[in-house]
Amino acid sequence: MPSSSAQFDQRRKNLLEHISLDIPDIVARSLSEELDSKENPKREITAQIIPAETRVRAQAIAREGGIFCGRRWVEEVFIQLGGDIEINWQVDDGELITVNQTLCEMKGSAHQLLAGERTALNFMQTLSGVASAVRDWTAQLKGTHTQLLDTRKTVPGLRSALKYAVLCGGGASHHMGLSDIFLINKHHIAASGSLRQAVEKAFWLHPDAPVEVEITAPEELDEALKSGADIIMLDNFSPDDTRIAVETAQGQALLAVSGDMTSATLQDYAKTGVNYISVDALTKNIHTLALSMNIINK
Repeated sequence: MPSSSAQFDQRRKNLLEHISLDIPDIVARSLSEELDSKENPKREITAQIIPAETRVRAQAIAREGGIFCGRRWVEEVFIQLGGDIEINWQVDDGELITVNQTLCEMKGSAHQLLAGERTALNFMQTLSGVASAVRDWTAQLKGTHTQLLDTRKTVPGLRSALKYAVLCGGGASHHMGLSDIFLINKHHIAASGSLRQAVEKAFWLHPDAPVEVEITAPEELDEALKSGADIIMLDNFSPDDTRIAVETAQGQALLAVSGDMTSATLQDYAKTGVNYISVDALTKNIHTLALSMNIINK
């Protein structure tokens, strides 16, 4: 099996490939919510009060500090609306932004700009909000050897975008879905007959794929270690039980812990020496970052 760092490098590469494929479709579906299923700025009826030839300049402004994310989604919005908006970026994904900072300047068709304004802001606010939250969580892990992971608990249709935002905030992508890693839980174990049988079958089917086993009680750890699983997920373990599991495993497998993790308990878990902490709140309990767009002249 590849090393832990190699696994995450490959997952990062896979995620970036997913993004390139996903962005046009995600943006098209988002624009259809605004424009009645047609990516056509003429469907924005309010803008029709403005002469069609009108051209404007605008700025996107940060109203809250954090980590910026979302450039490629914004660019795709205006490409799909006709490509008559020139964007001059003053910030890149993953950069720290401050209150009242200009993120970008735009100029071009007033109709296109107004048709795409809300969709563009929605992507920037959502992805920047996730990246900012991840930055806050990872800051608490400074000085430890524990890495922050995301989960599959994402807004439907936005998985690759949200996982990209996690990367921009300093976290890591656990896995994209059910096709790139074995995720063996109590249901698979029950249907297979035993934990060992489930793991053996996984290695036989796809020898190069990582095998992760989820356990829900400390007494299951020994069997999980003997199975040869690459990663053991400690589901809803307390910090004390996690520490004991780390001491028991002695590096035989990578250990991750998940559950109702909060920022208040994060350091307690990191101090146990566990390899990974998996936090579903990163992509599930989203606080969007306050951003706005202002037309500054004609």
